[in-house]
Amino acid sequence: MYLLGYDIGSSSVKASLVDAATGRTVASDFYPKTEAEIIALRPGWAEQRPEQWWDCLKAVTSSVLASSKVAPADIKAIGISYQMHGLVMVDKDRQPLRPASIWCDSRGVPYGEKAFSDLGEETCLSTLLNSPGNFTATKLKWVKDNEPATFEKIYKIMLPGDYIAMRLTDRICTTVSGLSEMMLWDFKNDAPASFLLDYLGFPAGILPEIVGTFSIQGHVTRKAAEELGLAEGTPVSYRAGDQPNNALSLNVFNPGEVASTAGTSGVVYGVLGDINYDPQSRVNTFAHVNHSSDLNRLGVLLCINGTGILNSWSKRNIAPESISYNGMNELASQAPIGAEGVSIIPFGNGAERVLRNKETGASIHGINFLTHDRRHLMRAVQEGIVFSFMYGMEIMEQMGMQLKKIHAGHANMFLSPIFRETLAGVSGATIELYDTDGSVGAAKGAGMGAGIYRDNDEAFASLEKIEVIEPRQADAQAYADAYALWKSRLNANL
Repeated sequence: MYLLGYDIGSSSVKASLVDAATGRTVASDFYPKTEAEIIALRPGWAEQRPEQWWDCLKAVTSSVLASSKVAPADIKAIGISYQMHGLVMVDKDRQPLRPASIWCDSRGVPYGEKAFSDLGEETCLSTLLNSPGNFTATKLKWVKDNEPATFEKIYKIMLPGDYIAMRLTDRICTTVSGLSEMMLWDFKNDAPASFLLDYLGFPAGILPEIVGTFSIQGHVTRKAAEELGLAEGTPVSYRAGDQPNNALSLNVFNPGEVASTAGTSGVVYGVLGDINYDPQSRVNTFAHVNHSSDLNRLGVLLCINGTGILNSWSKRNIAPESISYNGMNELASQAPIGAEGVSIIPFGNGAERVLRNKETGASIHGINFLTHDRRHLMRAVQEGIVFSFMYGMEIMEQMGMQLKKIHAGHANMFLSPIFRETLAGVSGATIELYDTDGSVGAAKGAGMGAGIYRDNDEAFASLEKIEVIEPRQADAQAYADAYALWKSRLNANL
């Protein structure tokens, strides 16, 4: 018995086949092998064709079936993870009306700012738990105002994962978690956000049917089965946005549990057990995968845009030519904690929500030409990224979240000992590294939704812990001093 998980990213579509009994991944692949096309006709625009995701899904499904030799009839459930905050619009024939605006498309920003002002900050924060921001709802408002003929043809709007589920099952539906990331869920009234729909001029019927995150959400149709080589009738039983799904993949379900990633951008995602929000809307709050009317489980998301991208920039522009990332880590380790007074502010990849959408740019502080060299810069890069995480984590702590343990995949910046040790040292949290990814998590989520697993503990019993990093008390003051200096330099720029 096997489970199939898909991860619909903006760079590629990944699929994993998991043996339900052992939790072992028997096949995994992604497509395309080069980054998928993002259409950017103007600055601030970012679009992809939904059909492109489906074509990639077909290719990667064919690959994992061929390499695993698993019979399609032995796949008992399908789960979907997807890039968050996108906008797919279909007509009554279920055809996309235009390319999808994806997560990094910024056309919704002015509409979100105006809604926040017009409706009132307290109203928005107490119901949506966020400002309307640059999410799916405000992306749709741009279409309404700038492409009215397209807007008039809309039958339903969807997130990228909802579109893939529709192609698989011919059923148009979404989840409460999905509506919350669209910014169209009212947490106060436990219903779609009618006040925002009315303000933006959207008919309520434009929203998909709501289904449970873990539930039988539809079955693979004959047409989809023929296209993908799957068995007709296979249930689709889980879907979630990539960050909630990443937390699920790391078995993060309960209050106080935290998941983190550190790729091009960095994310800290913690679970809160009470309805709460940041009064300045510097972090995002969504319904977590196990949120329900009876059980508050909110995912508080901190995103830092300038994470791995700063490390890769420093590799190209500061590090010795042809050096590896391991070599950079070795150089950085030759400088002491705090890099002898060098601080790097990493906010050079656009406006940062944690800074209330200010675009401060990246900057380097404290260089002494007689004493500092590449080693100090290499260390200050990694410390600056971690300190930006800590800056946001302090906001999460103010919301009542306890950050005692951080779960992360053994990938990207978490491969660096300095990065891991600095995060543990400055936060006081234990770091646990696991061997998993989003498509594997989606497969196990599907097992939960189909009733194959009793609960998340059974689903993730086989989750492999690779390493544990404990904060070293002897270094705590050095990290605290370095962070305090970094923070003072950041605040001087704000």
